[in-house]
Amino acid sequence: MSGLDIAFFGSSLVSSYWNGAATYYRGIIRSLAARGHRVSFYEPDAYGRQQRRDIADPPWARVVVYPATEDAARRCLDEARGSDVVIKASGVGVHDQLLEAEVAAMSSPSTASVFWDVDAPATLDRVQHHGGRDPFHALIPRYDAILTYGGGDPVVRAYEALGARRCVPIYNALDTSTHFPVPRDPRFDCDLAFLGNRLPDRERRVEDFLFRAAEAQPAQRFLLGGSGWSDKARPANLDYIGHVGTFDHNAFNCSPRAVLNISRESMARYGFSPATRVFEAAGAGACLITDAWEGIEQFLEPGVEVLVARDGAEVAAQMSELTEERARQIGAAAYRRICAEHTYGQRALDVEKALT
Repeated sequence: MSGLDIAFFGSSLVSSYWNGAATYYRGIIRSLAARGHRVSFYEPDAYGRQQRRDIADPPWARVVVYPATEDAARRCLDEARGSDVVIKASGVGVHDQLLEAEVAAMSSPSTASVFWDVDAPATLDRVQHHGGRDPFHALIPRYDAILTYGGGDPVVRAYEALGARRCVPIYNALDTSTHFPVPRDPRFDCDLAFLGNRLPDRERRVEDFLFRAAEAQPAQRFLLGGSGWSDKARPANLDYIGHVGTFDHNAFNCSPRAVLNISRESMARYGFSPATRVFEAAGAGACLITDAWEGIEQFLEPGVEVLVARDGAEVAAQMSELTEERARQIGAAAYRRICAEHTYGQRALDVEKALT
C-alpha cells in the first residue's frame, strides 16, 4: 500500500491525562508512520491535557491542537477534507456529535471515512439502549469502516446489526520503543499494583478486585495509581499515588511483585478487549493478574503467561501463593509471547488491511 494522508480526530496524542487511549494512539500511529503513512492528529485543548503533556510533538505525526470551540473544530474539519482517510475516534470529549456527523459525510471515492471506537462496548450499550434516538445510530452505516479497540466477534456482530458496512477490531499491543523492562524503582515497590483512572463502570470492579484483595491480605502492600481516587476510602495497606505519567509506566510495571489489570464492566462483559495496560505490563516483563474475560487465551496463556481471577478473593488467594520466582517466570513468558505476536508493528498491518 502506498503512503496515505490520514487525518485523525482524537482526544490527545501528546497527553495521557484522563486519556487512557494515549498510548494506544501512539503505538498505532508511530507504526503507521514507519510504514510510510502521513498522519495529522487533531486534538482539542481541553481537560488540562496540554498542561500535563507526556511527550512533545512527535516526529512521526503532525499534531494540531485546536481551541475547544465549534468554530475551531470546523476549521480543522475543513483542513482534513481531501485526505485519503479521515478518522473520528470516540471520546474526543469536545464536539463529538459534530465531528462524527461531519467525518461520516466525508465518505467519497477518494476519501475513506472511519469511526475508530476506543470504547466499543460502552458505545454499543448506549446506542442499543437509546435505539434510533441516539444521533450516532444513523451515522454508523455512513462510515466506510468501523475500527474498534477490541471486542472480537461480539462487537463485530453488534456493529453489523446496527448497519456497519465493515467492522474490524484493532487490538491493543506493545510499543517496544516505549515499553520495556527497566530496574525496579522504590517509589513503586509493593506486592500488587493497579493503574487506572476512576470511571463509573470501573469503580465497583476496582472495589472488588483491588480493595477486597488488599483487605484480605493486610500484611501485604498494595498500590493504586491513576486519576480521581483521592477522596475514595481505602484499606490502610493500599497506598494511592495519583496520576502516573507514561514516562513512569515501565518502572510502575517492573517494581511490584505483580501488576493487576481490571477491565471496565462493559469490556469484561463483551470480552476480547485487553486494556493497554495488559500489553504494557507484559512488555515490561511483569507478572500480570487480570480479571476474567472471554478471549484472554488469544493473547496470553492463563496459568503460564498470566494469572486470571474472577473476583477479589481469588486475587488475594493468588497473592498468598505467588513467590518472587514464579512471578518472574510468568513475566518472562508473557514478555516472549507479546513480543512475538502482539506488537504495534503487527497491528499497523491490520489497519492497512482494514482500509483496503
